[in-house]
Amino acid sequence: MDDQLDLTGKLLIAMPGMGDPRFEHAVVYLCAHSDEGAMGIIVNKPLPDLAMSDLLKQLKIAPNRHFREGEVHFGGPVEHGRGFVLHDAGYASDVGSMQVEGGFSLTATLDILEDLARGAGPERRILALGYAGWGPDQLEGELAQNAWLTVDASPELVFDADDIDKWEAALERLGVSAVMLSSDAGRA
Repeated sequence: MDDQLDLTGKLLIAMPGMGDPRFEHAVVYLCAHSDEGAMGIIVNKPLPDLAMSDLLKQLKIAPNRHFREGEVHFGGPVEHGRGFVLHDAGYASDVGSMQVEGGFSLTATLDILEDLARGAGPERRILALGYAGWGPDQLEGELAQNAWLTVDASPELVFDADDIDKWEAALERLGVSAVMLSSDAGRA
């Protein structure tokens, strides 16, 4: 990316009135951003009827007594049948983890789920089905239309904050109050 802003490792914060209900109040961790497009994981939308143990059962992976239950998130509308684990950089898959920035990694191979079933794997993680994707210049166009705000990501915000609080917490990192945002454009 020569003259283009690289937002890899940043958070996108959905603005009110974006128009796509799948991204309402979404916080997206951008795993990759280049001239070819962008890819990220929504980090604050758990799937209410699906636990990690349910997913493991579907994949015929038997958890052991060290298994730590967790939520499964809606990672985005692209490849929603495929699993992705956004996690701390202290874990690396034997098959392949993509190191991002700021202590984050992304793994989309079955071995991480096998490790999690054994109680191994990353302590800090978000298991998501699907991802958010943008084609060349698509995200830049949405940013120009004020559909998103961007802020630096932190492991504390991504992994430790309650999902319901992440959108407002991300806004607060920018010094913006959620009550000050409006989905209606003003007229002078």
